[in-house]
Amino acid sequence: MSFTITPSSESLDRGLESWHWIGIGNSKPILVTSFAEVFFDAGGEIWFLDTLEGTFKKSHDSREELEAALSTDSGKDHFLFGGFVERAVREGLNLAEGRCYDFKLHPKVGGAIQYENVEVRDFVVALNIRGQIHEQVRHLPEGTKISKFVVSNREAKPWWKVW
Repeated sequence: MSFTITPSSESLDRGLESWHWIGIGNSKPILVTSFAEVFFDAGGEIWFLDTLEGTFKKSHDSREELEAALSTDSGKDHFLFGGFVERAVREGLNLAEGRCYDFKLHPKVGGAIQYENVEVRDFVVALNIRGQIHEQVRHLPEGTKISKFVVSNREAKPWWKVW
């Protein structure tokens, strides 16, 4: 069972377009989870783009340390949503090329972190939408009620708008 996906470099670049505000800089993507979260190599250190929380933080001192962490059950659950991926595969919710798991409604805008809120989505769309959501809500006071959001054509900016 694979907890990671291998998007093309073009797809990865397109998916990360909406995340440059977070300080990715010249970090190099090295691993993408089935939930489209991304590990980066930044000068030998490993940084994690947590698209659930909307953070980009150092997670490990080296690739070897990352590999060791991901080989444990707790590492799989924490970084790879292991339980969700295992259940999805068990229930026949498999990923085709260019696809990833995503929350139907992102938890940042009120979606539940539970399996019933998981679906398969286009990788570029999922990663890009998450970046736009986090960018738009990051300066809102904690607890701000979001009454609606609108998805528009990719060429029309913003793609997602949160009120």
